[in-house]
Amino acid sequence: MAKTENTAKKKNDSLLLRTLHGRLISTDFFAKHWLKVLVAIVMILIYITNKYQCLTKMETIRALEQELEIVETERVRVRGEYMSLIRESSMQNLVDSLRLGLQVQERPPFKISYTK
Repeated sequence: MAKTENTAKKKNDSLLLRTLHGRLISTDFFAKHWLKVLVAIVMILIYITNKYQCLTKMETIRALEQELEIVETERVRVRGEYMSLIRESSMQNLVDSLRLGLQVQERPPFKISYTK
């Protein structure tokens, strides 16, 4: 019984010593499992790349949303300015300032019909 405890302790000590000396995973492990290790490394690199692209695109989306909000605000301002310019009173003031001599008709236009 003491022998099995001694062997288990020796295994643990050798695992601890190998870890401390940087020999936890030996070259034999890589030689046997090179394909799995390569696949794992490729998967990790793909994950990192995907996360970076996702964060970059999210930042671009945020910037474009802010720009869209600014453009929409500008559109509303310009539309309001345009609507104020095309009012009848604004148009009359513009015509008067240019001294064109145009006035609003008192009577509505009438239709001329030909009878034969």
